[in-house]
Amino acid sequence: MNIIISNSSGVPIYEQIEEQIKTQIMSGSLSAGDALPSMRMLAKELKISIITTKRAYEDLERDGYISTVQGKGCFVNAMNSDLVRENMLFSIQELFDSAVDKAFIGKISLKELTETLSIIYKEKDNG
Repeated sequence: MNIIISNSSGVPIYEQIEEQIKTQIMSGSLSAGDALPSMRMLAKELKISIITTKRAYEDLERDGYISTVQGKGCFVNAMNSDLVRENMLFSIQELFDSAVDKAFIGKISLKELTETLSIIYKEKDNG
């Protein structure tokens, strides 16, 4: 599991951990049943407080991404493909909302915005 923390992003560290683990689960990098590093080990690797890793793991468990087995650790849950898709769509909608706000500020038309999205999508699809 690869997690990179940015101290300058403005996003709380526990949220950065959560988002990166969610992304790895949704992309298939982490599969159902995979063990996560212990909270203590992850805190040591990232050089952060164990309280921060505990918060991230608790939130992931609350949202159904992982389960904790007492005395054994935390494990990735099997994800319902429809749920994963809904989570992805929700994340995309949040990003679109932010993009549209910036488009309004910059007086960028819907046509320009959709053309830009189309170009980016095609570049990624061919890459």
